[in-house]
Amino acid sequence: MKSIALAALLLAAGQAAPAPPKPRQTRVSIQGDAFRINGKPTYAGRAWQGRKIEGLLLNSRMVQGIFDDLNPDTAGTWAYPDTKTWDPERNTREFVAAMPEWRRHGLLAFTIDLQGGSPQGYSQKQPWHNSAFTETGDLRPAYMARLERILDRADELGLVAILGIFYFGQDERLKDEAAVVRAFDASLDWLCARAYTNVLLEVNNECNVRYDHAILKPDRVHELIERGKTRGFLSGTSYGGGAVPKENVVRASDFLLMHGNGVKDPARIAEMVRQARAVPGYRPMPVLFNEDDHFDFDKPMNNFVVALSEHASWGYFDPGKSDYQDGYQCPPVNWGLSTDRKKGFFAKLKEISGE
Repeated sequence: MKSIALAALLLAAGQAAPAPPKPRQTRVSIQGDAFRINGKPTYAGRAWQGRKIEGLLLNSRMVQGIFDDLNPDTAGTWAYPDTKTWDPERNTREFVAAMPEWRRHGLLAFTIDLQGGSPQGYSQKQPWHNSAFTETGDLRPAYMARLERILDRADELGLVAILGIFYFGQDERLKDEAAVVRAFDASLDWLCARAYTNVLLEVNNECNVRYDHAILKPDRVHELIERGKTRGFLSGTSYGGGAVPKENVVRASDFLLMHGNGVKDPARIAEMVRQARAVPGYRPMPVLFNEDDHFDFDKPMNNFVVALSEHASWGYFDPGKSDYQDGYQCPPVNWGLSTDRKKGFFAKLKEISGE
């Protein structure tokens, strides 16, 4: 009724009413420690080598799907080898074109971020300017138009987007805490206006790393998790590699995000999951790795397989380097299965998922 009344007011004022949101095909939900899509458990009935796969959300870190560099001094760093120029629209087109192949191999989710990730894989300083927000927290239309194309296609394919809002190294592009909150609320307004139901919120990537604003640091980040939940979004945040979520985040979150970067012994992955489930405030909820730069997919024991042994979802992170063939994080990215490592992950994913 509110939308009808709004449309009537707009028409009376001589303004065109906004187009209604598209009907959505993919709805993610949680029941206990299991993810569901459209009311059904993910990978329903599936087990692999005695490990229960049903209810997991196997995923990959693809955070640069809407990447751009607004710093003219560094933008040329990411040029495509064939055109010798950087093109953010090409990047998103090729991302969208690759998504059906990911899904055919059993991928059910990918992480994408409104402030991206390090386009060098790992970096201390970040002179590039990659942010979907202005300094005051307004949304940049070009970024959001690219995101809309990705989320629409994900919805069509039955894919879930783990949408990161803030990234360390770029959060300082927002001038103060009020701008951070404004950017967060604007992002949720944008998602709600388009009625997306296939989105999980990752408030920020690795809250315990180098953030400038106190509300994005471990002691207060739960405030934004709770803010996301009040808008109807399943919400959480991640920590750096090897870290276990703190009590305030565990109590606030709908699911627990962890990273396996730097974890060389697969046994530590299992230990992290057990430790997370022992944090005060834990109740049955999914545990989800959405970043891990360890591979060894041809070996019987690796971080992927060990996560499954604790009924935790696992996410592939392939930083690579900027040569258009390697990795999924360093622009210009080839979003296809363009390397042996990528093929190894997706082959193992297909085997495990049974798809």
